[in-house]
Amino acid sequence: MKTIYVVDGARTPFLKAQKGPGPFAASDLATQAGRALLLRQPFEPSDLDEVILGCAAPSPDETNIGRMVALRLGCGKKVPGWTVMRNCASGMQAIDSAIANIQCGRSELVLAGGVDALSRAPLLYSDAMVRWFAGMMSLRTAGQKLQHFLKLRPAMLLTPVIGLMKGLTDPVVGLLMGQTAENLAWKFGISRQQMDEFAVRSHQRSIAGRQAGHLAEIVPVVDGQGNVYAEDDGVRADATLAGMAKPKPFFDKKYGNITAANSSQITDGAAWVLLASEEAVQKWGLKPIGKIVDSEWAGLEPEQMGLGPVHAATPILQRHGLSLADIDYWELNEAFAAQVLACQAAWKDDAYCREQLDLPGALGEIPEDRLNVDGGAVSVGHPVGASGARIVLHLLHVLRRNQARRGIATICIGGGLGGAMLVESLN
Repeated sequence: MKTIYVVDGARTPFLKAQKGPGPFAASDLATQAGRALLLRQPFEPSDLDEVILGCAAPSPDETNIGRMVALRLGCGKKVPGWTVMRNCASGMQAIDSAIANIQCGRSELVLAGGVDALSRAPLLYSDAMVRWFAGMMSLRTAGQKLQHFLKLRPAMLLTPVIGLMKGLTDPVVGLLMGQTAENLAWKFGISRQQMDEFAVRSHQRSIAGRQAGHLAEIVPVVDGQGNVYAEDDGVRADATLAGMAKPKPFFDKKYGNITAANSSQITDGAAWVLLASEEAVQKWGLKPIGKIVDSEWAGLEPEQMGLGPVHAATPILQRHGLSLADIDYWELNEAFAAQVLACQAAWKDDAYCREQLDLPGALGEIPEDRLNVDGGAVSVGHPVGASGARIVLHLLHVLRRNQARRGIATICIGGGLGGAMLVESLN
């Protein structure tokens, strides 16, 4: 098997969705982050073998956004650019697709990553309104059109379908992602206070990481008016347990405990990693920061999708004869505070490990000081297509600065999936 090196990487600041579309389209974010990354390389963009971009919610005018961004980056017409989609793990899927192509000899040098601009998710007309428009298109005379207008009802205009809500709803079980997290909180007895404490810690760790200069992978982006965005803007320095206790449950208003504050934020952002074979490293004199050793994808019940990291990371541990504690650092994407806590609870649960993972008993627990040491999606946000690439890149930076060797990046995926990657640092 060929060694897969991670040469470098970059991401934009993650920008929290406010009231209306954000300042950047998804392709703008991916282009600015990719340009900054490629400018510091010893090769030209046209020397890449391919560009692979994960995106869960591309806009209609950014079809095959991977190709669009590759052209905007100056890769030229001959460098293939393509798009992958695996919901929350789209960025990780892009990396895995690059790994496969390098392993089989199709590529040697690949730019892979993910992006989403969720603030620009569209509002959709209801089916009734769409049928009304379709009927209007077939009419010819003024009288026919007038009669058709009389059939228009105000409710048809006042009830748009929120595209993002549809995208975050599992089409098989009919549950919002937050409702699947409520399932896990109930299953493992996770309290509102535990969720809120986790969320506060995420913000505190993100602030501490920023102040210590641990987020060096972020490159500033500039909008059309010259405004500079240099930091993740959803991180709160004033996060407290008392403040976290104020928001009301969002997904299960009567019995639930999951709020907007202890969930990941709706966010815009992009992240890239540059992957290379041994031959490419030698050809261009590259200095890799790490390598990807193994990857795994797993499926489970869609209504418990948040346990995807447990099902994806465990086989990697088994293949390499490792325990949870043998991993120096972990990045487990924080879709919801309850979901991360549930993963920890599942690994500690004898019955779950025996019945669901075919283990002889409980696997243990990830030490808190090794898990998401610079915070996670609850504080920095979760631009769905980008997060899988972000956690792989940031994990390598965490390993290098701590002179540690081995880490696992893992993520839950809407639809009942999990993804994980075992990486090693080259210190």
